Amino acid sequence: MTYPTATIETTHGTLTLELWDDVAPKHVENFQKLAKEGFYDGLSFHRIIKEFVIQGGCPTGDGTGGPGWNVDAEFNDREHHEGVLSMARSADPNSAGSQFFICLGRDHCQHLDGKYTAFGKVADGIDAVRAIGQTDTDGADRPTEPIGMVSVTAE
Repeated sequence: MTYPTATIETTHGTLTLELWDDVAPKHVENFQKLAKEGFYDGLSFHRIIKEFVIQGGCPTGDGTGGPGWNVDAEFNDREHHEGVLSMARSADPNSAGSQFFICLGRDHCQHLDGKYTAFGKVADGIDAVRAIGQTDTDGADRPTEPIGMVSVTAE
C-alpha cells in the first residue's frame, strides 16, 4: 500500500512521515489540513521525555493549545514502536487536536497501544528524532534549547 506523506523540517534535520490513512483516516486528514494551512510552521517540540516521546504541535508552546476542535479517537492495531507518529490527547479519548508525538522506543511506549491513535511513522529521518530525544530538559520535560519545526508540509 502506498501511503500519503508529510515532511517536517526541524532545527535538527528533516523527517519524512508515512501517514496511515487506512487505520486513522480522520487523524491523517486533520494533520494534512493543519500542515497545508501552515498551522505547524514555526512551532516547537515542547515536550521531550528521553526514551519515551518527543511531542509537538502546540500553538501556545506549553502543551495546553490546539486548533480549536477535536478529532474522535481512531484506536487501531498499530503498535507504538520507535518512530511511530501518534496523537496526544487529554484523559478524554476524543480530545486530540493538533498535538502529536513520535515514539523513541518500544520499551516505554507499548502501554500506549490501543489507547492513543497511531497514524503514521517516520519513514526517513529517524536520526533527527533520536537527536531531538536526547535534548536536555528542565524538570517539566521542556527542552532547555528550542527545538523548532521550521515547516510542515503534506501531500
